[in-house]
Amino acid sequence: MVADLSPAPMSAGDGPDDGPQLRIGELARRVGTAPSTLRAWERRYGVLDPARGESGYRLYSPADERRLKLMLGLISEGLAPAEAARRAKASHVREGQPDAIDPAIAASLHQALRDQLLAYRAEDAERTLDRAMTVLSVDSFLTDLILPVLREIGDRFEREEATIGQEHFASNVIRGRLLGLARGWGGGEGRLALLACPGGEQHDLGLIAFGLTLRNRGWRVAFLGADTPVEAVHAAAERMSPDVMILCAMEGRWFERGENAYRGLAELAPLFLAGSGVTGDLADHLGARHLDQGPVEAAAMLAG
Repeated sequence: MVADLSPAPMSAGDGPDDGPQLRIGELARRVGTAPSTLRAWERRYGVLDPARGESGYRLYSPADERRLKLMLGLISEGLAPAEAARRAKASHVREGQPDAIDPAIAASLHQALRDQLLAYRAEDAERTLDRAMTVLSVDSFLTDLILPVLREIGDRFEREEATIGQEHFASNVIRGRLLGLARGWGGGEGRLALLACPGGEQHDLGLIAFGLTLRNRGWRVAFLGADTPVEAVHAAAERMSPDVMILCAMEGRWFERGENAYRGLAELAPLFLAGSGVTGDLADHLGARHLDQGPVEAAAMLAG
């Protein structure tokens, strides 16, 4: 349990949905449109239902975010904003259950995305990702679609049913989308997590997923990415003074380079090790704590 690492809760009054309550700037960042547009849609179409915080600011719920994403998806398909707003407000997405989705829809999205990636159809895959984001929360987008599709394609590669080219293509398409969602994840006033893969480790998709989920819980993220030498992590930590550091690796051998330097990181901030290549013994040896869950589960635990 690491309850001491969780961000202070934001007072939101009696909002329409449980979960993080967002100011309009953060809501606009998440859905990818201007705050002025959201204010106009709130006035004209009633697509948003904000609560008032103690400070008097409007605060928006996960339900507001889901309706906006659905509305934007409908507009991208050619609907007028007024009709898109009407359909979004009448959508089947259930208040208070951000991850609720028809299993048949989830299976259809999974199959479509997998097949499109394996066929090198980037534009079709991007459209499927757009549709998924209109009906799924960030957590569900990752746990019910992105990570399972990546695992299945990886398993196919291991069984020699997919090529290295297909695996790399899929990873790069998804990586681009996740980094698009990550824009601005270092801003705001939440606690700061410094994320990196140790030198030699090239696989950072799980770490990006972790960062997105942590950002969704109010944290700020400083992402150094793949193959980061321990000296670079140390320098960044000294400069930024993060609240926590998370290093992720698929192979534990990458931590064998400069063990003393990794131990020194734990003197700067709480250090966590994650990834399939990490064991509890390795984490203990380096003075770190072990995150042994999946990316979304680990972020939820860390955030309290």
